[in-house]
Amino acid sequence: MKHNIETELPIEKINGVDYVALAKGDMKPLSAIKPEDIEEDEMVRRLSAKAARMNEKLAAFREEIFTEALAMRELLAEKYGVKKGGKKGNITFSTVDTSLRLSIKVGETLTFGPALEVAKEVIDGCIRRWSVGSNDNIRALVDQAFQVDKAGKINTDRILGLRRLKIEDDTGEWQKAMDIISDSVRVMASKEYANFYCTDKENGSDRRVALDLANA
Repeated sequence: MKHNIETELPIEKINGVDYVALAKGDMKPLSAIKPEDIEEDEMVRRLSAKAARMNEKLAAFREEIFTEALAMRELLAEKYGVKKGGKKGNITFSTVDTSLRLSIKVGETLTFGPALEVAKEVIDGCIRRWSVGSNDNIRALVDQAFQVDKAGKINTDRILGLRRLKIEDDTGEWQKAMDIISDSVRVMASKEYANFYCTDKENGSDRRVALDLANA
C-alpha cells in the first residue's frame, strides 16, 4: 500500500502571512505555533516517512517470498518428483542442517451458513430432553459458544469447540447437531503467512525471526 506522507509541515500563505491547517480545518498562523510543537512535528514526519518506505520494502519482500517459494515447490515437483506442502497449502522449506526454515501457512477466516441455526435448535432440544441440573455446565458452554460480539459476529472457535465435547446421546441428536455445524462451515477468506525460524546453537530452541516492530 502506497502511503502519501508529507515530509514537511504544509504552510499556506494568506495575505502575506504563513498559516498552518489544523485537524478540523481551522487555519492558525505559523508564528502562533510553539517551537516545541514544530520540532515534534518534524520528528514524527521524518520517522513516518521512514516507516512508509520500510512498509513498501516489506510488501515487496513478502511478494518475493511467495513468488520464490511457489517457484521452488514447482521445481521440486517437476525436476525431482518431490511434493511439498499439505492440502491447505501449508509448506516448510529448510536448509540442509534444518537450522534455518521458511514456513508458509494459510490462515482461513471461517464463518457459518444458515444451517447453524438448525444446529442450535437441535442442541437446545437435546438439553431440554436431558435431566435438568446435570447439564447446566453444557448449557453454559452452548450459550457462551453462540454469543455474538459487539459487531454481531459469532466466535467460530467456540462453536467448533462444541464438537470436542464428549457427550453420549442415545438418540443421536447431539451428533446430528455436530454434523450440521461441520457442514455449515464456510471459508470466507484465506491469507498466506510466511515465518522464518532459526535454531539457537546454544540450546537448540527454535526462534522466529520477527519482522514486526512489536517483536523485533
